[in-house]
Amino acid sequence: MIEQVLQGDDSLCVMPTGGGKSVCYQVPALAMEGTVLVISPLISLMKDQVDALHQLGIPAAYINSTLSSEEYFGTMDNALEGKYKLLYVAPERLDSESFLNQLQKMTIPLIAIDEAHCISQWGHDFRPSYRNIHRVFDYLRNRPITLALTATATPEVQDDICQQLHIPPVSRVVTGFERSNLLFSVVKGQNRDQFVKEYTQKNKNESGIIYAATRKAVEQVYLLLEKSGIPVAKYHAGLPDYERQHQQDRFIMEDARVMVATNAFGMGIDKSNIRYVIHYQMPKNMESYYQEAGRAGRDGLDSDCYLLFSSQDVLTQRFLIEQSPDPSRVSNEIKKMQVMVDYCHTEGCLQKHIIKYFGEEDVEDCGRCGNCTDTREQFDVTVDTQKVLSCVIRMGQRFGKTMVAQVLTGSRNKKLKELNFDELSTYGLMKGRNAKDVADFIEFLISKNYLQVESGPYPTIFVSEDGKDVLLGKVKVWRKGEMVTTVVATDDPLFNELRAMRLKLAQEAGVPPFVIFSDKTLRDMVTKMPATNEELLTVQGVGETKLERYGEVFLEIIHSFSTQQA
Repeated sequence: MIEQVLQGDDSLCVMPTGGGKSVCYQVPALAMEGTVLVISPLISLMKDQVDALHQLGIPAAYINSTLSSEEYFGTMDNALEGKYKLLYVAPERLDSESFLNQLQKMTIPLIAIDEAHCISQWGHDFRPSYRNIHRVFDYLRNRPITLALTATATPEVQDDICQQLHIPPVSRVVTGFERSNLLFSVVKGQNRDQFVKEYTQKNKNESGIIYAATRKAVEQVYLLLEKSGIPVAKYHAGLPDYERQHQQDRFIMEDARVMVATNAFGMGIDKSNIRYVIHYQMPKNMESYYQEAGRAGRDGLDSDCYLLFSSQDVLTQRFLIEQSPDPSRVSNEIKKMQVMVDYCHTEGCLQKHIIKYFGEEDVEDCGRCGNCTDTREQFDVTVDTQKVLSCVIRMGQRFGKTMVAQVLTGSRNKKLKELNFDELSTYGLMKGRNAKDVADFIEFLISKNYLQVESGPYPTIFVSEDGKDVLLGKVKVWRKGEMVTTVVATDDPLFNELRAMRLKLAQEAGVPPFVIFSDKTLRDMVTKMPATNEELLTVQGVGETKLERYGEVFLEIIHSFSTQQA
């Protein structure tokens, strides 16, 4: 990709999150005369990348809405004097005539357009401001090279990007969509709160993101974890700007280990040591899911991606899609949502399902996802299934799972008595279990299509054709044991010491810890146990600049640890 840019070719780069897209314009920036302009919609990502470049001794800056007037004019003065190798700007900035006039005075050899799928009306995150990017080319005397970059673009979206930016099809580089260090799993018919609580406690030293579809769900999960003693932050559009920034900073600087957020968060962070991403609810489409899940393991280390599915999620996402200000996009978005529903129900390889969606053929099973490695014992639950289906029918197929669960467990609920449901033959048939367990079992039956959900303001459940076969004794129902939460990273005393020093240095420098060294670099130090500067330079992620800044202190910790172990 870099060779193509240096040859002067306009190009499209489709590469998975964490695959190194930013290197494709940062390296050319060092080799080219002038300042590379990077267009990005992600304000926090700009800051993270500029911080990381400064750590490497590379002059860079960003211009976005977080700057004061004084900071903006100071940055522009430096840019006009050619003091930066890279200048990051938000696409909305290109709507400003005065800003475009300033760009005319600069030498710009390359324009890199990050998150390029935003250009396409077929993409999952179309932004009108991206349609105006072509204006910048009309203003500049010498036309710069164009480099469009994205992690999530189907063949249809790739074609649209190339057409919009006049990139020849032969200049398209697609590296493949597989992320071999990510372990995908879908959890259905289980108590999500219990799963999240157990998982975060087992992995309390690791950074993770929990995505939820609504603000209400974010607040709910945030309170759950806070009460459990987990250092947690939250992020959604209902919080004031300053509070969102504060919460994000807590997560980036590792004051909070877990971020609970809506999709308003996470596309714009460069934090490399996120060990897990849990989707508390199903996202609206595969592009969003893969991009959000792709926040995990950017440093290449093994990381978990769990999707906790409930049939209610489908109704929630349909409702959110139907609120779209652009009615013409609703039909397409509903189709995309159905792909996500299919993913949640597939019993085949999850990674294969994802990358086939993005246009790759002849894909092998990954052999590591939750479906490929599922060895859980299966239990015959036919009799319990018949009890539930029979109860749904006797209640007239007009109620939701909560009311059905209450009837089956023999609840003394006032409304239930008013409807004479306590006189049904199915009343109390499962009274040995609590209503939450029975509701989770009903979720399982929905996920297996024995029950279906009638959409509406109050979702009701009814027996499907498959369910009728179970009632007639034609089909047996098997259920696997619950998905057990796992530990994502092994605990290592030297790694923990190195991590503590990284945090101390980061706090002193006012930068995120992963900017000092990634988790992958620290793990490589533990493996190689370098004793000299030369040996430390063989560690992945350690170059001359970082050796000079931090080499001595990290070698000292490794030496001290080795001496204690001897």
